[in-house]
Amino acid sequence: MKSISLFLTALVTLLGLEGKAQQVSFKTEFIGNSGYYYLPPGEMPREKIGDSKGSAMIYQAAFNMPLSMKLDENESPTIWGVALGGTYVSLRNQNFSEHMVSEIMNFQFGIYHLRPLNDKWSMRASAGIGIFTPSTDFSKISFKNVLGSGSVIFIRHLNPNLAIGGGMSINSSLGYPMIFPAVYLSWRHNGKFDVNIELVEGLEISTGYDFNERLKLSYALEMNGQVALLEKDGKDQLFSHQYIVTGFRPEMKLGEKGFSVTGMAGINLYRPASYSDRTLKGVFAGDNDYYFSVSPYASIGLELKF
Repeated sequence: MKSISLFLTALVTLLGLEGKAQQVSFKTEFIGNSGYYYLPPGEMPREKIGDSKGSAMIYQAAFNMPLSMKLDENESPTIWGVALGGTYVSLRNQNFSEHMVSEIMNFQFGIYHLRPLNDKWSMRASAGIGIFTPSTDFSKISFKNVLGSGSVIFIRHLNPNLAIGGGMSINSSLGYPMIFPAVYLSWRHNGKFDVNIELVEGLEISTGYDFNERLKLSYALEMNGQVALLEKDGKDQLFSHQYIVTGFRPEMKLGEKGFSVTGMAGINLYRPASYSDRTLKGVFAGDNDYYFSVSPYASIGLELKF
């Protein structure tokens, strides 16, 4: 369990910015009420934390705009672009004896660059800055809530449907620059039935069926999360909130302008939410495996490409 939480924290504190078209998207997610548990070191039987429980509402918006794009002789694009992203999370916690973060605000801005190196390899790079706070009060934002990040990934295109890559990322989530490994995976099988696996800005696994040009139904598993940087008990700490959800995801395309509506109904499988010291030792500590258990999940999103 701990390795999953660390993996997700690394993903959500890294700006992963990519795109080939100007795009605006909005998404609202609901995670239902469930109990709060502690998993002792060694993954012994879990312990319920009193009557503590909670649910969550997540609101996300993103904007991506390529500034320049040109194609080489193989029709591979070289792109420079900018991206903006914002997330607000309302954590509806109940019956906690100690203080718990009740809201998270994340705002990110970055630049990205995609470039083919030859007919089999390409490079993907990004750099950005973000604000990660446990409050929407802008007067309380300080330099301690700011996080910088960047990454360089080299991608091998094995065939038109499969690409894998690796490289490094750097961010200041521990209060100082740290280098982490970065992984890229994209595999698609297209047709009336399609399968998609992506490890780019999170993890998404889905299999879907196209009823027609406008309507598609998929079964998907997704990982996502948010982070707040704060001071607690006189220490710089990181509060991470992640979730793994699965369910059925219908998608409907409307009109001819690249406008689509996507929903999802299913369950939240695992939702870790806990504090850790902003140190390497604190992040890898074995005594902060706290999480909310299985609960209902639903989302709806809008996307416009132009």
